[in-house]
Amino acid sequence: MDTTVSSTTGEQRTSSGVYVYSIIECAEQRTFGKIGIGGRGDDVYTIHYRDLAAVVSQAALQVYDPTRENALTHERVNEVVMVDNGFTPVPMSFGTLFKTEEDTIEFLKDTYDALRDVLQKMKDKLEFGLKVNWDRDSVLAEVEQENEELRRLKAEIESNQQTSTYFARMQLGRLVEQALADKSDSYVREIYDELRETAIASRHNKVIGDKMIMNAAFLVARDKSALFDEKVHEIAKRFEGKLNFKETGPWPPYNFVTIRLQLERSAGV
Repeated sequence: MDTTVSSTTGEQRTSSGVYVYSIIECAEQRTFGKIGIGGRGDDVYTIHYRDLAAVVSQAALQVYDPTRENALTHERVNEVVMVDNGFTPVPMSFGTLFKTEEDTIEFLKDTYDALRDVLQKMKDKLEFGLKVNWDRDSVLAEVEQENEELRRLKAEIESNQQTSTYFARMQLGRLVEQALADKSDSYVREIYDELRETAIASRHNKVIGDKMIMNAAFLVARDKSALFDEKVHEIAKRFEGKLNFKETGPWPPYNFVTIRLQLERSAGV
């Protein structure tokens, strides 16, 4: 959801602004500890409009670089709100900063209906991440057992090493890569199919490196999170020795909804 918020009050730039981490459904004032971004030990608290609240902290009025420390702080605040306090936060994009609390309330007021709709859709839903890497050699051995043409060509080249042609070796290489790609697709489809019954939705993200075959996010109902975790471990055990599973979470639904703002300020950061 993209939202444009204008601030044309003509106020002079101040040294402190309001950093927004997420939006929650909450009518009462809440605090979450001195865990705010920027390393100053700022309190994280709520700013309200009707039954909605922005989870915020005071922060230096500047552009925040997405360094590891800053990104982890942003995520940590939302994790505390969600895991330790039982809310379902709709995350704001990293670096969202308003000049004043009044600007923050104005944002809640202007986008109230849209925020309520998103919060209802995400209510009691958590995100889990799943990365799957493979042991290429183990998978290749399995592929060779299953692919008669690949076995035949490999045996032919090995038995005639001195006379085997460059073309034959190139053909073998292409067969191996295609067979591995097909096997990777098969593994990924099987994993998605088996997790579908425990997840509401999924999203496939770009894989990183040669070993990773799956980088996915799953949206899971809070009351099914234990079942989802059990299913992941069950699948991982079945593919032990070939595939390595790394599950992360629970997280706020970063991959399924994030509020991004295009801020227009009269005296911008």
